[in-house]
Amino acid sequence: MSSGIPVEQTWLILVDLLTDLKKKGVDVPTKINEDIRLIKTSINFYKSDPTHPDTIKELNRINDSINSIQNTLMDFAETVGKDYHAEWLEKLKKASLGEEVYKTHETKSRFIVGAPPGFQVARVTLKEPLAEDRVQEIAEDNNLIIEFEKDEVIAIYGDSANVKSGLKEIGSFFKD
Repeated sequence: MSSGIPVEQTWLILVDLLTDLKKKGVDVPTKINEDIRLIKTSINFYKSDPTHPDTIKELNRINDSINSIQNTLMDFAETVGKDYHAEWLEKLKKASLGEEVYKTHETKSRFIVGAPPGFQVARVTLKEPLAEDRVQEIAEDNNLIIEFEKDEVIAIYGDSANVKSGLKEIGSFFKD
């Protein structure tokens, strides 16, 4: 099975755009992080069996969510500048045409795929499940996207320094 579907490319671009906007000091609503994380989970659900009626219905919901986030982030990109907006619009157009903008890699994990260039991905197995609101707080504090694979397994996406910082915060939470 191919790991790349157009909506997944769009997701990768939006993750990269969100991170870049935050690096530029743009105040993006924290709900966007959570929404992007939920979309990734939905994409992986869809990819698990694209022919099943439930997963086919899920694709419409994924597309609606992606379009909403894309519109919001592109509005923020426009505030940065016309050239900046045009650069990201071009990436999104390529993805909508089915082009691979970012390489994705098949993995045995259902949830971790290749991260966009400049991103790091870490998978953490916790001693016990961590409250989702606590994880979201760590994600927001460290400009990360954190996705639950299982109650006690999470994937962390972000730039290298932010991933290290997030891992330290999560690790300190479990010290006895």
